[in-house]
Amino acid sequence: MKKLLSLCLLAALCVLSGQAQEIYGFSVKNDLGEDVSLANYKDKVLLIVNTATRCGFTPQYKELQALYEKYRDQGLEILDFPCNQFGQQAPGSIQEIHQFCTANFDIQFPQFDKIDVNGPQAHPLFTYLKGKKTFGGFDQQEELGRLLHQMMSKRDPEYAKSSDIKWNFTKFLVSRDGRVIRRYEPTDKMSDVEADIQLELNPTLSVIMKRRSIRKYLDRPVEHEKLAAVVRCGINAPSAVNRQPWQVRVVEDQQLIQDISEVYRQENAEQVRRDPSFKNMFRNAPNLICVCAANEGMWSQHDCGLLGENMMLAAEAMGLGTCCLGGPVRWLNSSEKARFFLQRLDIPAGYQLLYILAIGYPDEQPDARPRDASKVKFIK
Repeated sequence: MKKLLSLCLLAALCVLSGQAQEIYGFSVKNDLGEDVSLANYKDKVLLIVNTATRCGFTPQYKELQALYEKYRDQGLEILDFPCNQFGQQAPGSIQEIHQFCTANFDIQFPQFDKIDVNGPQAHPLFTYLKGKKTFGGFDQQEELGRLLHQMMSKRDPEYAKSSDIKWNFTKFLVSRDGRVIRRYEPTDKMSDVEADIQLELNPTLSVIMKRRSIRKYLDRPVEHEKLAAVVRCGINAPSAVNRQPWQVRVVEDQQLIQDISEVYRQENAEQVRRDPSFKNMFRNAPNLICVCAANEGMWSQHDCGLLGENMMLAAEAMGLGTCCLGGPVRWLNSSEKARFFLQRLDIPAGYQLLYILAIGYPDEQPDARPRDASKVKFIK
């Protein structure tokens, strides 16, 4: 039975890993007609582009080459796929296209054979990319964006609902581990593309951008030494005048988690009934990190927030998932029947449970939720 469980856990981990590795199963033809496996680009950050030589966006070749020269030594590869589906703006053979791009823009990044990106003859690579990242809209703050929107709307008022490639110089950014991170429409600023490339090339920044709140976990406790490393990163967070106004409790006792979850089940029967996957009240995570803040006002909570962010990023870097939980804390602090759990945490006088990090091996890979960049302003 134990062997069977181990095999199931291994299979689940392989599925999660495989989902990010799917892109490396594709093969494409280079400008000589030779098959090239994308597995050759493992551990590289990829920018995959469909291009044309007679398009209003063709000058982007210059910007792409500048990116390549700046970042290729750090691990960037730009994969260029000419496509003649948009206004017939990529005529000629791949050899003629390559000669034009070399003569006019001195491109040095790989250029592959012409392909279709939409329709029944679409290359499977682009079908896959479109399935991962759908159309994001044209930048209508720019004149070309407004023109493209007007042109597309006349042809099809519902054009934006399709994931199809809309025009030349659509770009897909792929992480070192094969995740399709972002899609850029041709009107998107190259400065934004460059910023995202920098985030992926830097290991620390990549971990920050990769972190997600995980709400599904494998039934596999985290090793003690990994939990210890995560907490060590936490307590090295910044703290005002080094007061370190926190107490941290790491719960490895599986029975304690089950016992308190049973009390929760009894007091919240209807809510639990609506969740057929319910195993415990902490998103079914196998381990918990409980953070208690000193009763010293907002600065104490501020420092504990920095502590938690350090731990979540450390967990992500180690292949673990986390979710910061507030709901269970409110119930634990208010339920008389939950008192035994708080007593077991041995929280000193003058401290109160602030939040709990569910932590474990992730059983999902959720996409990032949108962030509103308009809330950021640069004062110059």
